[in-house]
Amino acid sequence: MASSSDGPLVLAVDQSTSATKAIAFDAGARIAAQASFEHRQIYPRPGWVEHDPEELYANTLQAIRAVVAELGERSSRLAALAITNQRETAIVWSRTSGRAISNAVVWQCGRGAEHCRRLVESGYEEMVRGKSGLRLDPYFSASKIAWILANVPGASEEAESGRLAFGTIDSWLIYRLTGGRVHATDLSNASRTLLFNLSSLDWDDELLELFQIPRSMAPALLRADERFGTTRAEGALPSELPICGVLGDSHAALFAQRCFGRGEAKATYGTGSSIMMNVGRAPLPAGRSVVASVGFGLREHVDYVFEGNIHSTGDTIRWLVDGLGLIPDSASSEEIARSVAGSAGVYLVPAFSGLGAPYWDSGARASILGLSRGSTKAHVVRAALESIALQVCDLVAAMEADSGIRLATLRVDGGATRNDLLMQMQADLLGVPVVRTGVVEASALGAALAAGLSIGLYRDLDAIRSLPSASTAFEPRMTAERRSEMLAGWHEAVGRTLSHRG
Repeated sequence: MASSSDGPLVLAVDQSTSATKAIAFDAGARIAAQASFEHRQIYPRPGWVEHDPEELYANTLQAIRAVVAELGERSSRLAALAITNQRETAIVWSRTSGRAISNAVVWQCGRGAEHCRRLVESGYEEMVRGKSGLRLDPYFSASKIAWILANVPGASEEAESGRLAFGTIDSWLIYRLTGGRVHATDLSNASRTLLFNLSSLDWDDELLELFQIPRSMAPALLRADERFGTTRAEGALPSELPICGVLGDSHAALFAQRCFGRGEAKATYGTGSSIMMNVGRAPLPAGRSVVASVGFGLREHVDYVFEGNIHSTGDTIRWLVDGLGLIPDSASSEEIARSVAGSAGVYLVPAFSGLGAPYWDSGARASILGLSRGSTKAHVVRAALESIALQVCDLVAAMEADSGIRLATLRVDGGATRNDLLMQMQADLLGVPVVRTGVVEASALGAALAAGLSIGLYRDLDAIRSLPSASTAFEPRMTAERRSEMLAGWHEAVGRTLSHRG
């Protein structure tokens, strides 16, 4: 491993739900330069969410240019371009023009709910779970792709003729960055589409047929540390770089957290949240509450995970700012929540786009329960923070039950981990230590580390594990009685919010 301050740099593009970042890392996993550009959130109907694919690509180029400019002469040391991305978000584009035929359908979007419901009622749920490890749910990519093909005029015929391609955001960026030469994805992103077979590690013809998606549309499947072509990013880069280190954002965060062993787990707090546990190097069937996916696929081996996804965590706090105008900014949530000793029985269930794991209720809608005349803004803000920690608790409990592994420590990353009160709530409600790592940009770092493996910057996973990493541990302080009381109140509130209650 190179360790000098003048050694190679890896440039990681992190295309997330709210922004596109470019971050240059040195071999010691330190940030050398970074830039970020937000993009629009498009809401054509209640429960629908879209992004403009051209805006995502333009912001990617802009972020790369900004980092190269910040690096100055050091940009000549860039050795690879890594990509990590919001998962499940689907794009369909023309192989002829290279242009998307519609806006990207975002992972939060529920427009595929009816399609998935029909398939469940037709008895396909167990077959789909057995092959893909996932539930028949609009959260995943397949119903989004099917919707585009069914609703964009002429799209179905174009797809059958082989003139259309589908992909998650990584595929879209790779296609554009390579000038259409490479249409590929990695195993982690593929495993979140509902079209991928966990056992064969290939696209599954029966699943493709179920959603009426031609196999010719599918990207090639590569391991995260393989090379996905080369790019100069339309001149934004000083030289042609290999594209490698491609991982979905939650998987990249798992990699950055060095969760390389069975039973090691992490939680990423972003717009939504992903809780992921490494279950080893063979696929393990999950129960109905969580799903199974590829954690990361390397040329030498594939690690599998259990995962649960929460639709609204950081997004809940943004709603307090943008939707209600209750607080001036997200950072103020901690101070306001600390002004009261507790939420005084107030529970906020943030089902703004349904509830993800372990409830899987796309018809649920957000609610605030337990309000009294004495309830204040501070109680609602504290309840919003508690809702994040309580949702994570639900998922950890489900994973422990399905895997038979008792969680000893939860490693955490993401912007919301800067909130000390939230992290203490998380430790208290889980009853185990929560370890916050020193690197907030964990997804970008994980992709950069995988790229480092590809280009020989790191010898193996042990070399990555040995990299220094500052951390802060939050120890649980809450009594078991109080913990049980809060969890019981939360589960009652969720039960009253579910669309299928009773």
